[in-house]
Amino acid sequence: MQLVEVTNKKQVDAFHRLPYTIYKKDKNWVAPLRMMVEDIFDPTKNNTLKKGSACRWLVYKNDKLAGRIAAFHTPGYAGQFDQPTGGVGFFECIDDQEVANRLFDTAKAWLAAEGMEAMDGPINIGENFFNWGLLVDGFVQQCFGMNYNPKYYHQLWTNYGFQTYYKQYSYHLNITSPDLPERFWKIAAWMAKKPGYHYEHFTFKNREKYIADFIEIYDEAWRKHDNYKIIEPQDLRDMINSSKLILEEEFIWFVYRDGKPIAFFMMIPDVNQLIKYFPSGKLNVFKVLKMLYLKWRKVITGCRVIVMGVVPQYQKSGIESAIFYQLRQVLLRKDWYNDMELSWVGDFNPKMISIFEAVGGKREKTHLTLRYLFDRQKEFKRSPIIED
Repeated sequence: MQLVEVTNKKQVDAFHRLPYTIYKKDKNWVAPLRMMVEDIFDPTKNNTLKKGSACRWLVYKNDKLAGRIAAFHTPGYAGQFDQPTGGVGFFECIDDQEVANRLFDTAKAWLAAEGMEAMDGPINIGENFFNWGLLVDGFVQQCFGMNYNPKYYHQLWTNYGFQTYYKQYSYHLNITSPDLPERFWKIAAWMAKKPGYHYEHFTFKNREKYIADFIEIYDEAWRKHDNYKIIEPQDLRDMINSSKLILEEEFIWFVYRDGKPIAFFMMIPDVNQLIKYFPSGKLNVFKVLKMLYLKWRKVITGCRVIVMGVVPQYQKSGIESAIFYQLRQVLLRKDWYNDMELSWVGDFNPKMISIFEAVGGKREKTHLTLRYLFDRQKEFKRSPIIED
């Protein structure tokens, strides 16, 4: 086997070419947009990477491209656990344990040299909204930003020694369906009209206000949780700028109590329903115009809830139901959206799981975030449950 570090354009091309071999006969796979993947590895476009480091490799077996992997670490992620923890992701591999082991060994050695003592994967360099987790149940076309992989990947990872740090569940529902729980909507309508509460959706014009409100809510809601990591304003600006063509202003909602931001909700259209028409993963002016045309033709019928947060003081007040009430009014008007994915929620968050099930969500997919401790004698601990 030959190991090659990705350092030039030819190797970057090979990095993006490999998945077309892995998924050649798999109709469920949607080729990611190449520019979006490359932006993740560009510190000028990915603010998270400015304070961290990343490296990519390819493995050839018998002169044929057989595997790829990326390893990375950032202060915001590495410092929140019992041991410094890096990440691995963007893993693709033929069904060959020897090749997979070479990839994992390489990532482990690089991360250890960088001061890490464990590695999580498959994860993203940045927010866990995208490119996060190994699919183990629900092998259908995934929503935009959710990882897809062959079934045999699970065995490649666990045979090496990775263990489940937490499970990630994806729920589906039709929020406009009359079959949803009537009691839930009665409570939601009552809460939405309660005096002192104000609901408004995001606008690009006032993005800086909403970025500040998002961070204030996020910090207060998550700072005591094991999975908390600091979000900087530039992280959100980068995400908004890279997603401007696909974001719907009325899919992002904020709740205020007497002027103070107390909750947010963010949903995106399932752009994979567009991207699948561009299997090369490359865009030019004409393809962008075609994408906008397809969006105008209402080709996208699905959407994905990527994050939701409520400050602790209001987490049992019914705010979540009121947000769904606001969103339901939007989707009754934009009735070509008929499927909503709530993804993802970790098994460490039973409160959010209860909310997703209360609105009628049905669990349809499971991903895993896996962890490998470099000290094989150290006790492995799963992600702690978020308590009330």
